[in-house]
Amino acid sequence: MMTDPIADLLIRIQNASRRGHETVTVPSSKLKAELLRVLKNEGFITDFEQATTDGHPTLKIQLRYIGEGQPIITGMRRISKPGQRVYVGRRKVPPVMGGMGLAVLSTSRGLLTDQESRRAKLGGEVLFQVW
Repeated sequence: MMTDPIADLLIRIQNASRRGHETVTVPSSKLKAELLRVLKNEGFITDFEQATTDGHPTLKIQLRYIGEGQPIITGMRRISKPGQRVYVGRRKVPPVMGGMGLAVLSTSRGLLTDQESRRAKLGGEVLFQVW
């Protein structure tokens, strides 16, 4: 049993990109698929697809690199954890790296980036930051 599946997803992506892998496979869930959709829309990963490995649903993620194998994702940080949830109001949505990064929030309208959350005037749980 996994305590924090979001942290597991982030660590797998970060480790695979640092090692220069083109793809990484993670166990599938609806939340992970939605997180990957946000990362794909913001240009941090190339693509992802549903697959089945040994009868278990998985997500195959294609990582994105710049030039000579330098990963697009230089850092990730899990903010809200199972032991300590972090919620922000609509006026306190944090910018990441002066706007160069991205924070993903879980709101009443689903998963939104920090910029989308500010435009929609919504607060929520800050899941993680990526830059």
